[in-house]
Amino acid sequence: MSTFADAVTRGPIQLDGGLATRLEARGHDLSDSLWSARLLLSDPDEVRAAHADFFAAGAQVATTASYQVSASGFARAGLEPADATTALRRSITLAREAAAGESDRWVAASVGPYGATLADGSEYRGDDGLTTAQLRAWHRPRLEALADAGPDVLAVETMPRLAEVEAVLEETSDLGLPVWVSVTTAGGRTRRGEPFADVVALAESAPHVVAVGANCCDPDDIAHLAAARGRLPLVFYPNSGETWDAAARGWTGTPTLDAEAARSWAGSGAALVGGCCRVGVDLVAALRAGLDAR
Repeated sequence: MSTFADAVTRGPIQLDGGLATRLEARGHDLSDSLWSARLLLSDPDEVRAAHADFFAAGAQVATTASYQVSASGFARAGLEPADATTALRRSITLAREAAAGESDRWVAASVGPYGATLADGSEYRGDDGLTTAQLRAWHRPRLEALADAGPDVLAVETMPRLAEVEAVLEETSDLGLPVWVSVTTAGGRTRRGEPFADVVALAESAPHVVAVGANCCDPDDIAHLAAARGRLPLVFYPNSGETWDAAARGWTGTPTLDAEAARSWAGSGAALVGGCCRVGVDLVAALRAGLDAR
């Protein structure tokens, strides 16, 4: 496959944190429907700088700003399909430039779920109503554009249900790139209530998958993932440990991610370790310290 696939077998590898979290810390308002994807067109230098910030904090992987990029999502925001293609390709270029040619740094092309482009929280419910065939057709052009731009791995992430995992794995089977599969979980189940063990079984049936796990979830979900782990290494990049208060539209509590958490996740079989929402450069540095101390 690629050198990234080989590195996963040696693991653990330090992923980055929440790209939107870092961009907000750098002063950007990401409240519109395109989220951080808009900056790929309006301020690409800031996207590159955010990736570089995570690398400086110890990350070995830059996860691209392509999570929310699609022709349909851009159309709803008044943009053209060509703008989506430009953004997808540019997301890879910017991450690659931030890696600065270092041999132990990789670019992961973020492949977010269909629900993310609706900007209504559908990715946390898995209730978009599309069939597997419809999801395949929707994902196909963005996957091809990302693959053509030359990432090291496709990060299939925040998937809310098995049907979408199946669709993306079918569409990535002949792209010549390794894939990691990450669902968003609650208590060890997908957001649609399917057992994580079913996700593992589906991932293990696809030879191009190098890791399977969860992101955008509670850090404690690692116990459920480890219990259902099969032959593949785990990928795990949860939220900070704070809690989202939907009524108040804000985060409460304090982060629980630290060096000991990273050591524990690696001990549970995680070969790819990082953070998602609310995980900035300081928490990435703490996680990296935990991996380095093993």
